[in-house]
Amino acid sequence: MSYAYLFKYIIIGDTGVGKSCLLLQFTDKRFQPVHDLTIGVEFGARMITIDNKPIKLQIWDTAGQESFRSITRSYYRGAAGALLVYDITRRETFNHLASWLEDARQHANANMTVMLIGNKCDLSHRRAVSYEEGEQFAKEHGLVFMEASAKTAQNVEEAFIKTAGTIYKKIQGGVFDVSNESYGSKLAMRYQMLQVVELAHPLKVVAAAAKGSSSIQLVMYPA
Repeated sequence: MSYAYLFKYIIIGDTGVGKSCLLLQFTDKRFQPVHDLTIGVEFGARMITIDNKPIKLQIWDTAGQESFRSITRSYYRGAAGALLVYDITRRETFNHLASWLEDARQHANANMTVMLIGNKCDLSHRRAVSYEEGEQFAKEHGLVFMEASAKTAQNVEEAFIKTAGTIYKKIQGGVFDVSNESYGSKLAMRYQMLQVVELAHPLKVVAAAAKGSSSIQLVMYPA
């Protein structure tokens, strides 16, 4: 299917906050209750429409473990949008947001749109972080904010599409230059192959996709 623009996203946050489940819910519209921890990165893609223009989202879901942070940093380059995710039932994942955001702003384009997502809002009876706290953090750091549930699909669609809408407005306003691939958005006519990301360490990459799934897991081993 042809498209007018391609936007690159990266999903970041602590391990176990539901990043892979959010990606799966958005690309495949299903929830997987038992999900292996991401090793390296997972990749998913989906077409959406904004302002009557077809837009392809290329989404990189990263591992949250500290041992993979150097790999994660490599994927910030060329990202137009980031979904920064925490678990509303685990206070420590909220406390670590500042560290993730510092990483993102150090390694990504200054104009990257960051959406803060408080995941697992279906578990409000176990809430450890209030909605107001998430909202205040987003306001203080210039982020877009919403709570979502990968399990019930609440606000999952909206989170990805609202991020794309913000990126699109930046393109229309001249903030993003689509001829410059470092901004993470490209005109379709300029897009010929998946972007090759230069990693900090030599790695062997093994791609695997579950049958019928729109996402691919890239497992990385030392070369």
